[in-house]
Amino acid sequence: MPKITPNLWFDTQGKEAAEFYCSVFPNSKINNVTYFNEAGPRPAGTVLTVEFELDGQEYTAINGGPEFTFTEAISLMINCADQDEIDYYWAKLSEGGEEGPCGWLKDKYGLSWQVATGDMVELLNDPDQGRAVRAMKAMLGMKKIDVAAIRAAADQA
Repeated sequence: MPKITPNLWFDTQGKEAAEFYCSVFPNSKINNVTYFNEAGPRPAGTVLTVEFELDGQEYTAINGGPEFTFTEAISLMINCADQDEIDYYWAKLSEGGEEGPCGWLKDKYGLSWQVATGDMVELLNDPDQGRAVRAMKAMLGMKKIDVAAIRAAADQA
């Protein structure tokens, strides 16, 4: 199967965004930068694409212009190990951006992220429907996910 690389469209901030994301995620790096040349459509020497990795996952940022912007129709999910990781990524990625409901946020570039733990699926799909409903209600009332509060709500009788 061919490798799938998400391509993120920016106006002009592709390199800045890639550098920011690489500073947030461990084991991350910029692999390659390409530039517009005399053929245009942007001035020669300005950044066209940035190939980068976030902890081994490859991405490409393209400075395609203002025609397209990010929407919540696509987001990047961060499956955090625990509340400390949720707190870290939430603080870093929401700074200068916008907090949303249920662990969703938009970063300062407008890209949507979901910041939660992998065990959220277990709580929301608990075979005990009362427990699952209580967990869901608790999550729906949050912006940043608070795992302890969701567990406490789920465990209330």
